Amino acid sequence: MRLFVSEGAPGSLPVLAAAGRARGRAELLISTVGPEECVVPFFTRPKIPVLQLDSGNYLFSTSAICRYFFLLSGWEQDDLTNQWLEWEATELQPALSIALYYLVVQGKKGEDVLGPLRRALTFIDHSLSRQNCPFLAGETESLADIVLWGALYPLLQDPAYLPEELGALRSWFQTLSIQEPCQQAAETVLKQRGVLALRPYLQKQPQPQPQPNPPEGRVVSNEPEEEELATLSEEEIAMAVTAWEKGLESLPSLRPQQKPVLPVAGERNVLITSALPYVNNVPHLGNIIGCVLSADVFARYSRLRQWNTLYLCGTDEYGTATETKAMEEGLTPQEICDKYHTIHADIYRWFNISFDIFGRTTTPQQTKITQDIFQRLLARGFVLKDTVEQLRCEHCARFLADRFVEGVCPFCGYEEARGDQCDKCGKLINAIELKKPQCKVCRSSPVVKSSQHLFLDLPKLEKRLEEWLGKTLPGSDWTPNARFIIRSWLRDGLKPRCITRDLKWGTPVPLEGFEDKVFYVWFDATIGYLSITANYTDQWERWWKNPEQVDLYQFMAKDNVPFHGLVFPCSALGAEDNYTLVKNLIATEYLNYEDGKFSKSRGVGVFGDMAQDTGIPADIWRFYLLYIRPEGQDSAFSWTDMLLKNNSELLNNLGNFINRAGMFVSKFFGGYVPEMVLTPDDQRLLAHITLELQHYHQLLEKVRIRDALRSILTISRHGNQYIQVNEPWKRIKGSEAERQRAGTVTGLAVNIAALLSVMLQPFMPTVSATIQAQLQLPLPACRILLTNFLCTLPAGHQIGTVSPLFQKLENDQIESLRQQFGGGQLEESLELKAKVSPKPAVVETVTTAGPQQIQILMDEVAKQGNIVRELKAQKADKNQVAAEVAKLLDLKKQLALAEGKPLETSKGKKKK
Repeated sequence: MRLFVSEGAPGSLPVLAAAGRARGRAELLISTVGPEECVVPFFTRPKIPVLQLDSGNYLFSTSAICRYFFLLSGWEQDDLTNQWLEWEATELQPALSIALYYLVVQGKKGEDVLGPLRRALTFIDHSLSRQNCPFLAGETESLADIVLWGALYPLLQDPAYLPEELGALRSWFQTLSIQEPCQQAAETVLKQRGVLALRPYLQKQPQPQPQPNPPEGRVVSNEPEEEELATLSEEEIAMAVTAWEKGLESLPSLRPQQKPVLPVAGERNVLITSALPYVNNVPHLGNIIGCVLSADVFARYSRLRQWNTLYLCGTDEYGTATETKAMEEGLTPQEICDKYHTIHADIYRWFNISFDIFGRTTTPQQTKITQDIFQRLLARGFVLKDTVEQLRCEHCARFLADRFVEGVCPFCGYEEARGDQCDKCGKLINAIELKKPQCKVCRSSPVVKSSQHLFLDLPKLEKRLEEWLGKTLPGSDWTPNARFIIRSWLRDGLKPRCITRDLKWGTPVPLEGFEDKVFYVWFDATIGYLSITANYTDQWERWWKNPEQVDLYQFMAKDNVPFHGLVFPCSALGAEDNYTLVKNLIATEYLNYEDGKFSKSRGVGVFGDMAQDTGIPADIWRFYLLYIRPEGQDSAFSWTDMLLKNNSELLNNLGNFINRAGMFVSKFFGGYVPEMVLTPDDQRLLAHITLELQHYHQLLEKVRIRDALRSILTISRHGNQYIQVNEPWKRIKGSEAERQRAGTVTGLAVNIAALLSVMLQPFMPTVSATIQAQLQLPLPACRILLTNFLCTLPAGHQIGTVSPLFQKLENDQIESLRQQFGGGQLEESLELKAKVSPKPAVVETVTTAGPQQIQILMDEVAKQGNIVRELKAQKADKNQVAAEVAKLLDLKKQLALAEGKPLETSKGKKKK
């Protein structure tokens, strides 16, 4: 491929930044040409930038070229990004062209330049603030970010044109500007001359015409696009009305519930697994959102769709971690497993996780199936023997499992790297490669000893894996991070992996000479899904040896991706026994805790059993964890943010709407849903809600759980606005026509509440059931969610007693919880605390810093700024606001120091 760019051509900025992101994905030659050079043979006028593909075809749209590079990087297209690109072309570019022309060609300054663009900049700022994400389309940088950054950079790189009050825009712009591909693009195009580098190019362009002002009386809205109602066709409205009028008769018969759940020919059979949690400790909130809660949402959604669904999980019980915990507590390994399996089960039961099976790996079925797979691999030549040097602790008289060795990472120098993987750089490590290794049990220095072991010959299986991935990944819903992790393993070349360990507590190795060894847990833990199913039903093979009829979804945090997306598939492909392999691998990033990190081995963060003692209901925990689910990048649990989301989104938005809708039925109509005579405006509302419902389905089918939750909140906001505009509490006191209008508004609102109760079921099952009980929603409507909005509460339907759904979280309550569970102090109250005390993760004040540190600080400033704005908007307690403002000022001070700026003494606000 060949990319043609030109100095001073604005379109060259985003394409160079996008090309930098895709570096190494394909051979690319970048040619800098003059602005007058025609590089596309069938164009009569110069056109820059241009991408000439290997096929000889040309791309000459800036957004099309950027899209091509993003697709090379493994990026997946989404609707929100496409909406931003359309907005950039139709709204931003016309205004930006005028601003740049005024500044560069006509020499205007200040508000003359900023005026035409202010509305667009405010729109971006409001969108970023409203969705509380660092980037335009979510938690990770997207195509839209690069295209808009490239368009705006020539102007906004001058701080005079980046309004101070637009904090979210400023943070977004600075975050992108310090990234290396963006910095290099700016250097290539502007040559350190700033916006003046564009003058030769702009002088050759026709003068852009100012956009006409909005018609008189029309209010210009800066609300984010996703909050505005879309334009609807008459056909869409008519279809929505038809579906609404059919009501309950549209619902299919409930599918019969079978025990055990088994695949059914001709139906969609969905098999869902959560990564098996280690049995030897208590799961924390990061574990819960990373696998079991995310999978539970999808399992509940699958059942609402009437898909034949089996959801399973269980405790991973073998390995040295269990042996060591047993030694610590003076129990046998089996007793430890029994104890902690019960703890896990109780926690998940409290969180309302709807497993069909919650099993365990210490069973005869686990031994039988693991040994069978091993024997098949051995017979087919996929198992090697080799001598391994291992670390042995002479003081403890045992070979040390990888996770019980700690030392300095040989790659990045991190001082607390484990013996299998470095938490900081993510690289896999052989324990003997660690510098300054220590036994984590007794802190003595282990010695290297030799032992013969068995290896899975992954290089021999690599071609089979590549072929399987080639068939599986296109059209699947593997998350981008899962795709990247597997591809990076393959790019580096697979190596034989040891599958045995010198332990006693594990699945025995059925091979002569290896009787004193067990299988390494990373080999047999994923086989636990099969054995757990086999303990549920003796027909387990109908799920696990049936790839033609079963869709397998596997949920996990990203550190588990190699074992589910590479190791187990290689084992299953090598066993040649028609195993069902993962079709959709759903991996989250990590959830942090306040300013630190969760860690099983170090005991930092809020644990599942303690969440029960906070007095906050399980559904509120579910809601908040799903609201901040780390889908695209790491996210953080924050007590302050939890308070804000509960009080704003649940109490003031969702709860307020559903309670008002139900109370109007009770208060004004005696508890019976009134007659509804829909106006054209009502019919349009039906269509808008139908569209949002269909968007919800699209998101959940793609397992975009967090975004689907926002669709529920959007419908609730539409409902609140509908009630507020129509004021049924006033109309009920008026004429007969007014009373009828009040009835229509109330009836439609309570049906929206009924719809929300079903949409909520995957996320907040107890709240969902409470709403449905209050509204006396018919059973079929509770169990099935179609893609159309139906009238499920017809006129004359009697509802039950309505009461508030949510309680306000108070500042002093949350502050008390923050102190109780603050930072790394939580483990002090744990009976089962870890032996190694964690070092709290804090942002250190620095005098000089690299781009990565600066970016982290800018993210923290933006995040804290959002907290302060939300508190002020809520008119929170002055002391709390002052405390959060103090944190913001301290972060800004750290950022200034990191950027090498002198600290200014406060002189009060300057008058402008």
